[in-house]
Amino acid sequence: MRGVLLGPGGAGDEQSVELFVDAAGVLVEHIPGAETLIDGGYIVPGLVDAHCHIGLGSAGAVGLEEADAQARTDRDAGTLLIRDCGSPLDTTPLQVRDDLPEIIRAGVHIARPKRYIPGVAAELDDPALLPDVVAEQAAAGDGWVKLVGDWIDRSVGDLAPVWPDDVLVAAVEAAHAAGARVTAHVFGADALPGLIRSGIDCIEHGPGLTDDLIAEMAARGTALVPTMINIDTFPGIADMAGRYPTYAAHMRKLHAGAVGVVQRAVEAGVPVYAGTDAGGGIEHGRLADEIAALHGAGMSAVDALGAASWSARRWLGRPALHPGARADLVVYRSDPRADLAVLREPALVMLRGRPVHAGG
Repeated sequence: MRGVLLGPGGAGDEQSVELFVDAAGVLVEHIPGAETLIDGGYIVPGLVDAHCHIGLGSAGAVGLEEADAQARTDRDAGTLLIRDCGSPLDTTPLQVRDDLPEIIRAGVHIARPKRYIPGVAAELDDPALLPDVVAEQAAAGDGWVKLVGDWIDRSVGDLAPVWPDDVLVAAVEAAHAAGARVTAHVFGADALPGLIRSGIDCIEHGPGLTDDLIAEMAARGTALVPTMINIDTFPGIADMAGRYPTYAAHMRKLHAGAVGVVQRAVEAGVPVYAGTDAGGGIEHGRLADEIAALHGAGMSAVDALGAASWSARRWLGRPALHPGARADLVVYRSDPRADLAVLREPALVMLRGRPVHAGG
């Protein structure tokens, strides 16, 4: 493949490269007489959806056949690495499939009764059990654990924290002792101080972040995956919450301020990554929309692309494109940095060294 390689080791000098892939699907220095798949274009390390739910549908868990279709939809759009942020379905059978994106599983969500979507999470009657269940999910997943940090509390009619602060500290310590990282779903502001100060590794969504909490995240290196296209659904959620007017108004306010939150987080140096929250209410295959939304929230086009490619791969411990690495990449006919809409039409998607999708 001949083209301009974007990302670490390839962006900036604008020099053309030649990438060679051997029969094992690994990048090598040179192959005499190699077949040319692409001659000219822009080569990007395989895209990363850092917040996705393979195996989750609008009514809860789906079967493996539908989960397979979800993963293939993401793959054909160029997403070759998925951090699955909680799924009620055991998707380990999909992880051995050479034709599907790599899935980094977080096990199931951990929540309290009536404090999350019914039938999706492991629900704890006693919050003191959280550290033990976190350790269990750390063992069941692939180095990540997912907490529900806040949700509507119908007794107060608004978003409220799910866990006491001291329990969060013990839970994060348990995960880290098991070699896992912890992330949390959180919309409002009230749950954020306890989550961030527990030493948590990532915040999902986070439209309630304040400037002081953003500064603390930046100092700690806590990542943010803002799921902008999910936050765009907040006005619709508010419209359906007529019984809880305080909650509805809160969701509208969070939506209105979300772009500014991401902009301030980027400016403060918080590591920000692209995630769609596909599964349930968001369709799969929309990572290009999330990248565009991050750009609209103040990230440069290069950084927004990196947040869904080379930067996210480094965060998740996956190598860049270099000899000896697996050939997971996407090729575009024109420069996506000049027009992010190009990301919607990949010319070639190569997974484990095999072309799995070719555009026009």
